[in-house]
Amino acid sequence: MAADVVFGPTLPTVLVYPRLSISSSSQTSPESSESPKNPSTYSFSVRYSSEAPSETVTPKIEELDEEGVDDVKIPLADDASLPSPTTSIITKRPRGRPRKHPVSPSTPIVKPSKGRSKTGCITCRRRKKKCDEAKPHCLCCQKNNVHCEGYQPKEYWKSGKQKALEGRRASIGIPKELPQLIVGVEDEVDRFFLDHFNYNVSRVLSLFTEKHNPFKELLLPMAIRHRGLMHSLLCLSGSHLTTHPPADEDNLRLIRFENRKLYHFDRALENLRKDENMAKSIAGDSAALIDDPTVAQTLVLCLKTIIAGEVNGEYRSHMDVTKYLYQTQTSPNVEFQTFLAEFFIYHDVSNSVTSLDRRSLLMDDFELPKFMVQPEAGALLGVVDGLFVYLSKIRQLRDKIRWRKTQNLRPLVDYELLSSAQAIDAGLRTWECAQKQDTPRYMASMLYRQCTWLYLHRTILPSQPSPNLAAAVDEGLEYLKQLPPDASTQSILLMPLFLLGCAAFAEYQRPPIREAFAGLQAYSNLGNIKYAKAVVEKVWEMMDAGDEESWDWETIQQKQGWDFLVT
Repeated sequence: MAADVVFGPTLPTVLVYPRLSISSSSQTSPESSESPKNPSTYSFSVRYSSEAPSETVTPKIEELDEEGVDDVKIPLADDASLPSPTTSIITKRPRGRPRKHPVSPSTPIVKPSKGRSKTGCITCRRRKKKCDEAKPHCLCCQKNNVHCEGYQPKEYWKSGKQKALEGRRASIGIPKELPQLIVGVEDEVDRFFLDHFNYNVSRVLSLFTEKHNPFKELLLPMAIRHRGLMHSLLCLSGSHLTTHPPADEDNLRLIRFENRKLYHFDRALENLRKDENMAKSIAGDSAALIDDPTVAQTLVLCLKTIIAGEVNGEYRSHMDVTKYLYQTQTSPNVEFQTFLAEFFIYHDVSNSVTSLDRRSLLMDDFELPKFMVQPEAGALLGVVDGLFVYLSKIRQLRDKIRWRKTQNLRPLVDYELLSSAQAIDAGLRTWECAQKQDTPRYMASMLYRQCTWLYLHRTILPSQPSPNLAAAVDEGLEYLKQLPPDASTQSILLMPLFLLGCAAFAEYQRPPIREAFAGLQAYSNLGNIKYAKAVVEKVWEMMDAGDEESWDWETIQQKQGWDFLVT
């Protein structure tokens, strides 16, 4: 039976029939009271009425089979898609039976994550435990027998302007570290190294202790403006301290000295490696001019090997670079150029006295610059007064004798060699000392002359004791006695003392030489002194055994496995 549904005076009245489906194959009169048997299709119609019903009729919603329609949509009154009264519409009814497992919505519902509480005690937050936030100490910590560290102070909201103001106040309240006054001098140990260099190291490297000391007046002002040279000087000073430390220094402080010395040595080498002009000059670029502080670095690092007592040839690379720079460029500072030339030639010639494969620059007919010929103003002895020229010529004679020995030529000293030796002897006899008489520098100069003659005698004549040789050694010991143990001449005493010892055949001549070695060690604390003394002791042992090879101390030193400078 049909039911009329009236929604309003202007809304349509819908006639609803049970179990309807839309089809046009067969039709049934809507006024018939009986339903056809097993109808396959039904039809319905919509009529609109302007009359209001006498009573409200509730439509009956029946359950549909699976073959029924899916949805029924009823348009709303204010819907813009509402059909006109003359338009026929088709509506779908919803399924009656709800789904047992409803389909999940396409957009998942994301619940907001619950953040961790930041108001717990410090101990629980560090242990990642839940805190009950009891005050003043949480019960969780008490229960677990853990010390409760309390709670962080509550932070109140502050504006950006307030935070910026507090930041400026904090930066003003905390003092910042001041920059370094002198580059390279970074801590208390470095300042101690600098003082030690000024008051101790500089005086044992030159004849001048206070005035006109090139290490104080030339190198130190350069180092204040040059980081690499300052690192080199501090490394030099640290090497002097760690080689022979003071007796009152504790072990912990000495360890700090050693660490800082190595630190400055690494920084000095790094500065040399990063110097662009140095790399260009070594590569052959003649236009690259190396500044004076960098050149001074090479010489200072060479002196470091002497002070530290290094005996494996560590000085060679520094000496070779210094030699190359000295030969390829000239400093506009004449005072520095004089200092460089004198110190390099002094160590270069001294190196040839004890090394088999090191030729001095003076052996190649090199002439000293005219601006250097000032014997009274020299920082060292033997260079500007001409004695080192004779030393280089004697070294050439020794090389020729070794060559004749390897070729089994007899005699070892032929007339040509003997004639050259006589010319050197004549030159030493006419040599005049430029120092004032009765002064330590005069006595040191005469000792150099005497030892040069002993060097010549030990080269030309057989390695046997003789009256002339003994008299020359005695004369050298007299000059040695005239030198005060605390005078600046002690700084240039090692090489003549070495040559004097290598000529002392008589037993009575050796104790004064041993005392001189000990006095020199007490004065300068140079690390190479003990090795020079050990070579002399080995020469004495061979002399006493009658070994004629005692004249060849260069080979003796080489067999010991030592390669160092006797300066």
